[in-house]
Order: sequence, then C-alpha cells, then structure tokens
Amino acid sequence: MTVMSHQTKPAADLRSLLVAPADCRIADLDPAASPGYPGKGKADAADLKAVLGAQLSDLQERLFAEGKDPTGPSRSVLVVLQGMDTSGKGGTIRHVFGLVDPQGLMLHAFKQPTAEEQAHPFLWRIQQHLPTPGMIGIFDRSQYEDVLIQRVDAMVPTSTWRRRYGLINNFEAKVAAGGTTIIKCFLNVSPDEQKARLLARLADPAKHWKYSTGDVVVRRKWPQYMAAYQDVLNRCNTEAAPWYVIPSDKKWYRNWAVATILLETLADLNPQWPRGQFDVAVEKQAVEDSLPPDPARPASQVAPAKRHHPKKSKK
Repeated sequence: MTVMSHQTKPAADLRSLLVAPADCRIADLDPAASPGYPGKGKADAADLKAVLGAQLSDLQERLFAEGKDPTGPSRSVLVVLQGMDTSGKGGTIRHVFGLVDPQGLMLHAFKQPTAEEQAHPFLWRIQQHLPTPGMIGIFDRSQYEDVLIQRVDAMVPTSTWRRRYGLINNFEAKVAAGGTTIIKCFLNVSPDEQKARLLARLADPAKHWKYSTGDVVVRRKWPQYMAAYQDVLNRCNTEAAPWYVIPSDKKWYRNWAVATILLETLADLNPQWPRGQFDVAVEKQAVEDSLPPDPARPASQVAPAKRHHPKKSKK
C-alpha cells in the first residue's frame, strides 16, 4: 500500500475537514481559507504537489492495472467538479490530473444538452460517460446543472427540479454500489476573487478566449446561484456520494486539496497489482526462444539477461 508522506499529509484526514457540514450555509464557508494545509503557503505548494504527484501516479497505475484483471474487483473513481465561472474547474484538471497517466483518465465536460440528450431523461447523458473499471472519471460540470442553471433560469417548473434531488441521490447510490467511488468537489470562490479573475482575463489578450460576455450575466445572479448550490450541498450530500467544499480563492490550495482528497480515496481503495495469468518460467523461455540471435551483431553488444539477486539484510 502506498503511504502518504508526512510532508504532504494534513494533520487530519482532509476529507473530514472539507466535507460539507450538515445544514450547510455557504456564507459561513471561507473561500480564502486553507484548512489542513501542512506547508507554509504558496511558496512550498509546488514541492508538496510534486510529492503528491508521485504517490498519485503509483496508485492510479495500480487502479488502471486492476481494471484490466477480469478476475479482480470492478472499481473506478469519479471526480465531479462544480463551481461558478473562474472557480478553477479547468485549472484543477490541468494541475491535479496532469500528475497522472492520461491513459487512465476519462474526462467529459457537460455543456448545453444536445437534441439527442434532451430526448432522454436528464440522467441519461451522465450514464453515458461514467468511468469504466480501472479508470478515474472527471466531470467538468455534471448532473447538478439540472438543479442549478435550470432552476435559476426557470428552464423547468419548480416541481421538476425539486424532484431531481431524489433522482440524483438514487442514481449516485446505484453508481457507488456498482464499484465507483464518487468524489464531488464544490470549488468555492468568492465574488471578489471572481471579479479579479474576470478583469485579469480582459487585461490580457492571450486570455480573451477564456472570457464570455455571458460570464457577467451569470455573475449578476450570484445570490440565486448560491441559494441553488446551498440546496445541492444540503440535499445531495450522502454517504455514498459526499460533497467536499474546496476553498478556491487560492489556486495553489485548491489544487493541493483536490489532489489530497483523491490520494486519500485511492489509498483507501488500495488497488493491487494483478497476478499474471501465465507461468513466468515458461514465458521467460518463450522470450529467449522467440528470435534467433542476430548474426550481424557482435556478441559483445548483446546485453546479458538481467539476474535478480535478493537483497542482503542489514545487520
């Protein structure tokens, strides 16, 4: 089992510090806080993330390998990222999931539903993108858009979006029972920090592509969105699929926190290397016999087979 380094591990399990509290009030949650952070601040964030990266890479490879074993457990992880514009969904994907092998990732960004998606129940499109065994799935936005924007913009009747909380909870419970561990992260950014980030995009022509005039339209509805998010955190925070509130005014903390929660989750899963379904000695001989030596290559250039020697115990 991979063990978290004391250099990166918070004093307590970070999930217990950041899980959404009962009767959650977003106004009481500080977006600039850094609970559980073991370092001194931004100055050592890169070093801490590098240590996390090595541990995440090992555990993710083990999970990926486990998923290839037809006799092993059918397990996967799903990370849901939700938050207001500029909260850092894209940045989290780059800085956290860039630490692991992309072969083991399944990323999907949910946009406005297509005509085909609208022809099905709202959870149908979510079902199509769930991670397969051995994979880490990442949702940039998710099923919660159907109780956020559709509520705020009155796109469906009130009775419809209210009924969806229970449907989402039942859906997530079934997904979790099927072997997928769900990590839901609300990236909590303050309105002042959002303003600063939007102005920074407008000040830099290289970042204009990130800006949309619709960002201001949504920003003007901040109170309505906070009310909608607060209901999500209170009504869909279950044991099978808990919500973690990630303070996101400090990008370096946001990235460290999401990476740490992912690491804690993978460490709990403790994926194991699958055993080969073959006779090792027979396969070694098959490799030796698979091709005759190249007569054009001098014997001195042929690398001898590596021999593994047991390590001597220290006295």
